Amino acid sequence: MELSVFLLLTVFTGLLLLLTRDHPKTHGCLPPGPRPLPFLGNLLQINRNSLLKSFLKIREKYGDVFTLYLGPRRVVILCGTETIREALVDQGDAFFGRSNIAVMDPVHQEYGSNFSNYARWKNTRKFVLATMRDFGMGMQSTEKRIQEEAQCLVEELRKTNGSLQDPTFLFQSVSANIICSFIFGKRFSYQDPEFLRLLGLILHIFEDMCSFSSQMCELFPGFLKYFPGSHRKVIKNMHEIIAFISRSVENHRETLDYTAPRDFIDTFLIRMDKEKSDPNTDFHQNQLFITVFLLFFAGTETTGTTLTSAFLLMLKYPHVAEKVQKEIDQVIGSHRAPTFNDRTRMPYTDAVIHEIQRFWDLAPIGVPHKVTKDTQFRGYVIPEGTEVFPVLNTAHYDPHYFKNPETFNPEHFLDANGAFKKSDAFMPFSIGKRICLGEGMARVELFLFFTNILQNFTLATTKDPKDVDITPINFGTSNIPPLYKIRFLPRNED
Repeated sequence: MELSVFLLLTVFTGLLLLLTRDHPKTHGCLPPGPRPLPFLGNLLQINRNSLLKSFLKIREKYGDVFTLYLGPRRVVILCGTETIREALVDQGDAFFGRSNIAVMDPVHQEYGSNFSNYARWKNTRKFVLATMRDFGMGMQSTEKRIQEEAQCLVEELRKTNGSLQDPTFLFQSVSANIICSFIFGKRFSYQDPEFLRLLGLILHIFEDMCSFSSQMCELFPGFLKYFPGSHRKVIKNMHEIIAFISRSVENHRETLDYTAPRDFIDTFLIRMDKEKSDPNTDFHQNQLFITVFLLFFAGTETTGTTLTSAFLLMLKYPHVAEKVQKEIDQVIGSHRAPTFNDRTRMPYTDAVIHEIQRFWDLAPIGVPHKVTKDTQFRGYVIPEGTEVFPVLNTAHYDPHYFKNPETFNPEHFLDANGAFKKSDAFMPFSIGKRICLGEGMARVELFLFFTNILQNFTLATTKDPKDVDITPINFGTSNIPPLYKIRFLPRNED
């Protein structure tokens, strides 16, 4: 009996060694990569606490384009500025596909503008962008909304009387209110219990989606979806937000004026009624619910987190905040609110905001793409349906574009004369056909919220700048700032 067990272990070990040997050519025309194990793929070579570090380590051996198997999922990893631009821009038609998110599947079922199939995505995206234009999103009326929200934020910060604050929910609130004004036609009070509940649900969904059990469910959804875990919390919390959206839609329907739509929901309802006789229409209630959910989720989490990161970095580098305030004083002064047009005369402030987004690297792995056909890329053939991860971190930390990329330095975006300098490696909103829908609005928000706060307040905390911890908390595919406390001290006005 002992001999048979020994022989079985020997055979198993031999097979394991054979399977784990590298095989740059045996994928056929796929890019090279480490040998996958049956069922597990390359999971044993992945550090679940840092997917990014695992990718960067494998890149050292296989180069900027390589293949991994995350469980049964075949994924092609793209690294480096030129590689990502070549795929998502030069061959954008082939790389525009999106993968479903397993933990969201029971709710979104391929609806919405982010994760749906191409035809539905194209129609929905076109409608969302057209509606944004109709309601002035990205133009003067959007700026006016953001300026009004910025003043509400300034007044709320004055009420703190310089006491220590955790700014997380407040920054989420201001960014959420901008997208809410577009979707629901109104803003919410920062103390509104229902609004705070929604923000809390978004935070919980984000955290639970990044948890280990949810990540495992993404890899093996076929059977793990039946087991308990945080993926079930995601579904429960999404249903609660959808229920709020459903109530809002019913209220809109009861007061709808077809001649004067007030917001995105009104406009969608009008389109629904117009196409209700078409059995193939993309404009129906499920599509409305999921599109609103995705807009609300994305419009709240990313900008709010970026602002939270921005002011943590200003505590760490107070000399940068002081230079921004000096530029604000010179260009704007203290007797009027900033406008987005001021940005062209404020190169240092513009550079600081870009450097915050580059350095913090909120989504270092980007949002997964999928090739929609057999695609030739850099001498390889990527089969239709293969997932593709554009590792945006490798652009944001590309030493060919940013000198000493590990260092926070606004001069990365300034030329020798102090003028603002663009960079092809800057892609926090991604690039190509799937670039973030809200990019234009987010740029205006970041500039106006950032400058309004620094125009009116000096920042302080209980720690010396050298002791301020700016180590991000890695939630799967996102970098989140650690919790911190900050004082907003009113500046002396002339």
